[in-house]
Amino acid sequence: MDNAATTNVTKEVLEEMRPYLIDNYGNPSAQYNIGVEAKKAIQKARERVANGIRARPEEIYFTSCGSESDNWAIKGVCEKQRLKDKNKIITTNIEHPAVLNTCKYLEKHGFEVIYIPVDKNGFITAQQVENVIDDDTAIVSVMYANNEIGSIQPVSEIGVVCRRYGVPLHVDAVQAIGNVDINVSESNIDLMSISGHKIHAPKGVGCLYIRNGIDCSPLIHGGGQENGFRSGTENVASIVGFGKAMETTTSDIKNKIDYVKNLRDYLLCNIVDGEFIKLNGSIENRLCGNLNVSFKNCEGESIALQLANYDIYVSAKSACSAGNLEPSHVIKAIEKDENYLYGSVRFSLNEHNTQEEIDYLINTIKKLVIFNQR
Repeated sequence: MDNAATTNVTKEVLEEMRPYLIDNYGNPSAQYNIGVEAKKAIQKARERVANGIRARPEEIYFTSCGSESDNWAIKGVCEKQRLKDKNKIITTNIEHPAVLNTCKYLEKHGFEVIYIPVDKNGFITAQQVENVIDDDTAIVSVMYANNEIGSIQPVSEIGVVCRRYGVPLHVDAVQAIGNVDINVSESNIDLMSISGHKIHAPKGVGCLYIRNGIDCSPLIHGGGQENGFRSGTENVASIVGFGKAMETTTSDIKNKIDYVKNLRDYLLCNIVDGEFIKLNGSIENRLCGNLNVSFKNCEGESIALQLANYDIYVSAKSACSAGNLEPSHVIKAIEKDENYLYGSVRFSLNEHNTQEEIDYLINTIKKLVIFNQR
């Protein structure tokens, strides 16, 4: 029940990867047969990833993860924009740490960062962006969907504002990919970060979409791989797996969304009572598999550990900040009642979860709720 943290590598993904780990292990920069075959495999994966978001293959650059893609997008664009005396960054106060900490780094290097506050359900509006964007703005970075409470931002509308001002829009779509039908052109997205391990590819592979015409500095200098933007020998097998996973997760996405949403809504109706357990965020414009709730006067970490004793795995906050006993910065941004501030738990479902698993979860939570109320 923690698929927002990571997912398993499916058998079909593993089978596509296997030859490039054992037999076709050539360096894709080599000119002999197994090197050429590896190069072709990377190109096929690039096409699959591009098709999944309605982009062009040459706009896809493979990376190691979503955090790397976030760092590259923001730093790479800001480095170029600084040459034009543009030194303002606009983002929100509930971004992933990969974005927030990159912005903090750039603040120390002369950039001004505007953190737009979200409303009680975790949303911002295009008008809020319009209120602060200007000719000095280097980039706007807004996550497509929040990793903790699942709120889906009005990306297309924000993109319209950015286009009007000629400002690149970067979108962290790590949680959205595979859970939202994404069209980068229709959504006015200029750069977008994706991570493979959220959609049944292995850990250690992701990509950055950079729209043709966007000026962005290279991430790694070296032998010229990834069209000179990210040098270094490619992680062929993982890239192949990522391509297969993208093809699979986006091929029947509407039916997947309906199936997972029904599971999530069933869970919601059976555990949220509005008093002891309350929903964080709105049920509308929310990721299909995301359900984030707060247990009154409880610690989310404690609930998560108790559920683990029943072989149920969930998160009390983002996996990237787990272990920190402070309330999640996302929950702090939307919750003012201290009785619920520390008790947040995220359930994140996907298409491999079953009705039987949800029933088991519901019955287990009811046992724990009775225990905690006492």
